[in-house]
Amino acid sequence: MKKTVAIAGNSGPKVRSDCEIALEIKSEGEIKIDLTSKVKVLYGESIRKLIAEILDFFGVKHASVKINDSGALPFVIAARMESAVNQLIPTNLDYLPEFLKENRYGTTRDRFRFSRLYLPGNTPGLMINAGLHSADGIILDLEDSVAPEKKDEARILVRNALRQINFCGAERMVRINQGERGLKDLHFVIPQNVNLVLLPKCESADSIKKVEEEIAVIKAKFKLENKVFLMPIIESALGIENSYEIARGSENVVALAIGLEDYTADLGVSRTLEGTESFYARTRIIVAAKAAGIQPIDSVFSDVADMEALKQNVRVSKSLGFEGMGCIHPRQIPIIRQGFAPDETEIEKSKKIVLAFETAKRNGLGVVALGSKMIDPPVVTRAQKTIDLAIRLGILSSDWINETQPVD
Repeated sequence: MKKTVAIAGNSGPKVRSDCEIALEIKSEGEIKIDLTSKVKVLYGESIRKLIAEILDFFGVKHASVKINDSGALPFVIAARMESAVNQLIPTNLDYLPEFLKENRYGTTRDRFRFSRLYLPGNTPGLMINAGLHSADGIILDLEDSVAPEKKDEARILVRNALRQINFCGAERMVRINQGERGLKDLHFVIPQNVNLVLLPKCESADSIKKVEEEIAVIKAKFKLENKVFLMPIIESALGIENSYEIARGSENVVALAIGLEDYTADLGVSRTLEGTESFYARTRIIVAAKAAGIQPIDSVFSDVADMEALKQNVRVSKSLGFEGMGCIHPRQIPIIRQGFAPDETEIEKSKKIVLAFETAKRNGLGVVALGSKMIDPPVVTRAQKTIDLAIRLGILSSDWINETQPVD
């Protein structure tokens, strides 16, 4: 039986910045719009105008629309209307809101990714202020946080969010779905200047190649030149064993992440605070990532109320060699960023090593020494990396060497 009424969006007492739309396309009669909204007096006319404009864009001349609004922004209303239309009539059209000029930036493969904030891809109330949380990356999630029956809606909402939300310089990330559904997700996000795509439950380099091929097709179609980086997420025993192959699956892979909830479920064990059950997997990920020259990223910490446990988890994570981790709540961001940033002791030690190296180089010495200890080249490289990171974070002046030298 052909569907005659489509419903898209969300409503309810706890829903904010969203709307639920019921659309019925008819064979005759005028466009009728029944609007329920707390902001009806202020914005009722503009909401009606937007709905009428979208219906006209898709060629719908006769329809009845019921909208229950909880303060949705125009790009959200547009996404919900487009989703409703797509349920009733076949269309290849996209109603695209304006692309904010603030979102037309790229990122680099070596930028620090200490904190990445996951946000559900079908919950606009959690998206609209995402850039204000100062996370290094914002992940709009199309996978686990979105119910199967809502995934088509979420694609359109995330597409519009990438165009309209100010990410305030955070790396613009999207976690796509697995398999064919994930390849379809790419068609909605790649043209929107997404910086990085996360590949969930990755178990082989072959899945990376399929994503790369699809991205190439999309970029060629739209004549895009923006760089799109990849971050596979390892979440199974098979993925762990193939982690080095995955890390080297493409030159666009810049980080390798681990997802411990699914990994421990795959093992048939419970995830613990101590993490003994995942120690092998985490160290395997770190070694694979470091060997491939990319960043190892730790799993999220799921207890958003226990800040002390989070601090301890970050300390252990950093000591193992991870260079960042995921967040599921904004309050976790400052602790994670501070925990992974170089501390004063690390910076001072690195400064001494780099200064000793510069002194040896000026004096034409082939051996670098600090006091009575010889310093190997890898130690100097690691120290320089710490210095560079401290400068990029604003902890250390870029002119620190001159400031350290004695004045004649």
